[in-house]
Amino acid sequence: MIRTTSPVSAAFGRLVVAVALLGAMVVGVGLVSVFGKPPTAPVAEPPPEQDVAPAPVVPGSMAPPVEEPLPQLTPGADPVREWADGVSVVVDIPARAIVSYVNADLAMRRYQPDCKISWATLAGLGRIESNHGRFARRVLREDARPSSPIIGVPLNGAPGIRVIADTDGGALDGDVVHDRAVGPMQFIPSTWRKWATDGNGDGTGDPQNLDDAAMAAARYLCAGGRDMTTGAGWWSGVMSYNNSVEYGQKVFALAESYAEAGNRRR
Repeated sequence: MIRTTSPVSAAFGRLVVAVALLGAMVVGVGLVSVFGKPPTAPVAEPPPEQDVAPAPVVPGSMAPPVEEPLPQLTPGADPVREWADGVSVVVDIPARAIVSYVNADLAMRRYQPDCKISWATLAGLGRIESNHGRFARRVLREDARPSSPIIGVPLNGAPGIRVIADTDGGALDGDVVHDRAVGPMQFIPSTWRKWATDGNGDGTGDPQNLDDAAMAAARYLCAGGRDMTTGAGWWSGVMSYNNSVEYGQKVFALAESYAEAGNRRR
């Protein structure tokens, strides 16, 4: 798509696709039905205990710093991937996952600039939800999909788990009795139906694809006119994703550390 080696054009080559598709995001919601029925959902074990220390932050008091991506562009290169490769060597995030988070950040700067969602916050969510698509020894592939689909436990009211009856006929999670969270960002099927987004330009919004899921998560966090650089806005968004103070504090700690790592790569 890029016909010039201008750094600015290279920087936004990927962004153009995402922004154009966001303009037609309603179509992306309808595309969920084209996936077809996946294999029957496997018996999933609970996610492993997270080893992330919660940040000692009072909910609503502040937001993590916003890191500006894409420093020191190289003419003719893919600056998002180039920068992601550098950041991935100092944080435990696959470079391909960073590309997904940064592209979502950049697209939202154009689509909903007042929100100011940061790639680092999206990465914090992705770490908690699926270890950036690597849950249970999976590998995040270069097509932004985990090596096998990520399907969570049945939401059947077991201890510590809420009850959500099936809302998708098993189309996304393979379970016709209860819903299960799906994909690297762990969307519940009914939530995905509302926020499904095609983030990579392939014509389909797929919750198992991190490009799509990161963009959908960014839109979800920015709902209601939130400003994600304020304490009130950031905490409101993150706790709408998971209504747990400890969860929010862990995402905060991760987002802060990822932003600092990005700054060190300038």
